[in-house]
Amino acid sequence: MEDSNNKKNSYTKLSRFLSMLLRHKPEILGISLSEEGWTDTQMLIEKMNANGKNIDLEILSIIVDTNDKKRYAFNADKSQIRANQGHSVKVNLGYQEKTPPKTLYHGTARKNVDSIFKIGIEKRNRHQVHLSSNEETAIKVGQRHGKPVVLIVLAEEMHNDGFKFYESENRVWLTDHVPVKYLTTHE
Repeated sequence: MEDSNNKKNSYTKLSRFLSMLLRHKPEILGISLSEEGWTDTQMLIEKMNANGKNIDLEILSIIVDTNDKKRYAFNADKSQIRANQGHSVKVNLGYQEKTPPKTLYHGTARKNVDSIFKIGIEKRNRHQVHLSSNEETAIKVGQRHGKPVVLIVLAEEMHNDGFKFYESENRVWLTDHVPVKYLTTHE
């Protein structure tokens, strides 16, 4: 059991490192991302190993397949890998505009609510605002930042007013900004 926990902890650490590389700082290992966010899988593995990370294609595949947030994707032959969303580096993931459901949800910490109800939800250092189609996911996101609060986004109304929405491969809804007038809570 302990060996299983050690392996899981090792994979979690590798996944976090991978997230940093593929979403924020590819230059740490000297890898480059294509315009669509892809990088060469074998080069990534070689550079991670040269940097003291014990990884191979099998371990990388386990991380991609078991990541609960489905953060990563391979191309068809696994020769390329990328993060699905959440980049702070410039990439074009090629998502097509989609009509959102009537409501979407945004999880945040209670400490952020006053500010959000003054300026709306901003993308800040990310490419877009991340929204979920269910409250459970939004609660999990909010818990990462403190006492969680779920904001309800009137997505259909936003869309009807001309705002664009996209859905990532891992089912995260994306938009550029959520103005205050489209926000509410259960409180």
